[in-house]
Amino acid sequence: MFSDIFSPKFTDTDALGHINNTNVPVWFEGGRDPIFRFFIPNLDPKQWCLILAKIDVTFHAQMHYGKEMEVKTYVSRIGSSSFDVYQELWQNNIKCASGTSVMVHFSFQDQKSQIIPDNIKALLQTHFIEKADA
Repeated sequence: MFSDIFSPKFTDTDALGHINNTNVPVWFEGGRDPIFRFFIPNLDPKQWCLILAKIDVTFHAQMHYGKEMEVKTYVSRIGSSSFDVYQELWQNNIKCASGTSVMVHFSFQDQKSQIIPDNIKALLQTHFIEKADA
């Protein structure tokens, strides 16, 4: 598991005083950075080889400004050319959101998916979790 602790900004709130729900996918993407580094260690966009095929988010509880948040990032499925990243967003020891992203190892030059190398699959496996109930 990877963990990223951060403080939401005031601009992350909505008119109701809660964290705006559109921030969660952005925070989840930031939490995937360590996984991106398995494929692109320097995160150079010119060497990018991943695409996001699908994302889902489930909201479990309200989130508020002024309290730290934690994104927990796991790998929940590893296929031949794609894998799932399962993430949870926590605040005050409460799971506030969860979601799964389907990532595809992709050749932009050939415009098609490509096999995930075994050494990267082994790295992904070290962060594997059976997908928890959303």
